[in-house]
Amino acid sequence: MVAASTHKAESCPRRHDKKGQAMPETTRADHSAHQLATLLGLARWQLRLGVEHGLLPKPDLEGDRWSAALAEEARGRGEEIVARFGDEPPIGSAKAAARLASRVGLDVERGDVEVLVAQGDLDVISTFRGFPVYLLRDLDQIDPDFVRCVVTARKGPLTETVDAGGAATILGWPRRTFDRIAGERGLATDRLGRYALAEVQALSADEGLTRHVQEEQRNLALDRTRRSETRVEDVVRAWILRCSAFLDRDADQPPDTAPLGRALRSLITIRADIARQEHFTP
Repeated sequence: MVAASTHKAESCPRRHDKKGQAMPETTRADHSAHQLATLLGLARWQLRLGVEHGLLPKPDLEGDRWSAALAEEARGRGEEIVARFGDEPPIGSAKAAARLASRVGLDVERGDVEVLVAQGDLDVISTFRGFPVYLLRDLDQIDPDFVRCVVTARKGPLTETVDAGGAATILGWPRRTFDRIAGERGLATDRLGRYALAEVQALSADEGLTRHVQEEQRNLALDRTRRSETRVEDVVRAWILRCSAFLDRDADQPPDTAPLGRALRSLITIRADIARQEHFTP
């Protein structure tokens, strides 16, 4: 009968050198921003905001890297960061204006967003390439009356009318889509070529029209994505032909694999996007 081994199993496997001798396990000496974000379960933008707002420590090593000890101290703060900044990345002034325009039914402009900041109604959460950005949750919590006051102060006697660009912003449509539907609906313009705000708001309240436009835009976006897929597929097929030429000795050198890798990664992303668009339900 073979005697039972008295050797206790180790909790973690140990590496061995070339001679088979056990080597001690090592831990990561430091972390890049990407590695720390992964450790904390955060997106890079969430990590950046956490550092900017003092919820996470700044890098303590050269090259904007965090030591293993500091990274360990930050472990567990991911939920706090998500609770503070949300799951969606901040947006710039143009998109912020469009979001407010859709919400309050007025032609909000970037300058109006800046006024809201100056009045203390909206916080600049960070900057991106030198431009201010805002959290979606902060935009959605602004009192609509504050937004209306800012827009009214800017527009004065033009408050009850809107130009085509402003109408498209309110509706969240491409400009050409609004122009077409305005023509189909026979919307009248004044001497300045402006539309009655009430008529534009009525279009926004038309649920059937809204669904029709959303479906139209979804199909257009899907068509564009499929055309991108075809272009990338052509790149892969061309690479395969060059590779076949090399295998058949019709070419002296094999094709570079780097373009193939980029094309395949792009194709994976595009096909995931197509799947998302095909299954999207408004």
